[in-house]
Amino acid sequence: MSTNNPIGLFDSGIGGTSIWREIHELMPNENTIYLADSKNAPYGQKSKDEIIALSEKNTELLLEMNCKIIVVACNTATTNSIKELRAKYKVPFIGIEPAIKPAANNSKTQKIGILATKGTLNSALFNDVVKTYSNTTIIEQIGSGLVELIENGEINTPKMFQLLQGYLSPMVAANIDYLVLGCSHYPYLIPQIKKIIPNSIKIIDSGEAVARQTQKVLAEKIGFNLDRKSSQLFYTNINPAVLTAIVGEGYSVCKKDF
Repeated sequence: MSTNNPIGLFDSGIGGTSIWREIHELMPNENTIYLADSKNAPYGQKSKDEIIALSEKNTELLLEMNCKIIVVACNTATTNSIKELRAKYKVPFIGIEPAIKPAANNSKTQKIGILATKGTLNSALFNDVVKTYSNTTIIEQIGSGLVELIENGEINTPKMFQLLQGYLSPMVAANIDYLVLGCSHYPYLIPQIKKIIPNSIKIIDSGEAVARQTQKVLAEKIGFNLDRKSSQLFYTNINPAVLTAIVGEGYSVCKKDF
């Protein structure tokens, strides 16, 4: 496998571009291919078997495109399928999990909030992590409807603000000092979230840590792109307009059936 082969990423839609952004910022010379499986969003409402099947479908498409490493840029897909993916395919996988560890270790109130999908919060992997922080009160909230609104381009709307307010206000009342965003879609909601919670509550997600881990695995196992130029390709199986609006003009965004 050539070290110049691309980094592959997939998510249940456009949210994983928050992970792509961190990876591209850290390693701008790397080629990347991103799959937005918006047709099947949100993964958080699906069964474990369905999530595994979708994750395998996305993985096989990225392997057909000669990706040298695959980033599962979706909390729900990671917590429900990464064990199966690593057992089935030889390519290295990087997963994304809610950043509970730094929140719990740094919390002064010993109370943290996590906003995530049903699929992530109900997963065995997530619950195993939660058990290791028994001294911290973790207030879990399913972000029902948030991914759908983001996928429809309705980030800065009254409906989004109303949903977030309903989800976050009880956490604020419970005296959390960290809010963990447990879905790769949710970093795009940070401006809205900051209007609801006080400045004393720190917001954290997994993007930067995922980028560093991807860089580490490339350095140890595969190698980096040696060309000075790099390409960033984005594929979606629904109207590419929303994905284009998220990543910005100047990138190649194509519709593809998968």
